[in-house]
Amino acid sequence: MPIQVTCPNCLKRFQVSDKFAGKTGPCPSCKKQIKVPDASEEVIIHAPDDGVPKDSQGVSVLKPLKRTETDVTRKGILITSGAILLALAGAVGLRMSGDTIPVYIQALGAFFLAPPLIWAGYSFVRDSELEPYVGSELRNRVLMLSGIFAALWLLYAFVPNYVLDLDSPSEMNFLAFGLILAIMIGLGALASAATFELEFVNGLTHAGLYFIVAVMLALISGLKLATSG
Repeated sequence: MPIQVTCPNCLKRFQVSDKFAGKTGPCPSCKKQIKVPDASEEVIIHAPDDGVPKDSQGVSVLKPLKRTETDVTRKGILITSGAILLALAGAVGLRMSGDTIPVYIQALGAFFLAPPLIWAGYSFVRDSELEPYVGSELRNRVLMLSGIFAALWLLYAFVPNYVLDLDSPSEMNFLAFGLILAIMIGLGALASAATFELEFVNGLTHAGLYFIVAVMLALISGLKLATSG
């Protein structure tokens, strides 16, 4: 086995046969006499034992872990597209009927519209560097945030009555409605960021998707949300 030698004069590194161990000879570079180290003087640095099983060559027999990319976008798009088309058809039907939309229909619409929008929105705003929530954990978080988003409509329902002294939320002007909607989106962003561990900006986008779509569907259905007066 070759012996590694470093000349102390010119610092040239080279190898010599182990038959020269302990002998003295000229450095091939500077020609100064140097002594070849004995086998007992050889220093071997071993890598620390990592506890991983290895083969006879010292190579790990374990296969490296590979990250599995989870695509939640396609499923989210399909669910959201179907839900929005269904909600749009319902909104058009309510507008054509000309009947006043009962409060319980509005409440149910606010809740059932949330899950597909939250599901799809999460697939776009989530951090791609982190493993996404999937399965039952994703479902539970979607349902929990759906309840929060739907409950935020209580601000629209009760603030005009108790703060603006109005008989109906639809009597408030668009400026007041816009302010309340902004507060709802802001609180929704905080809830979204906390539920899915998102940055606030991503949570804002997530919540904004739901509330803007909900407002658009309400207007299509003929529901009066505010007045220009």
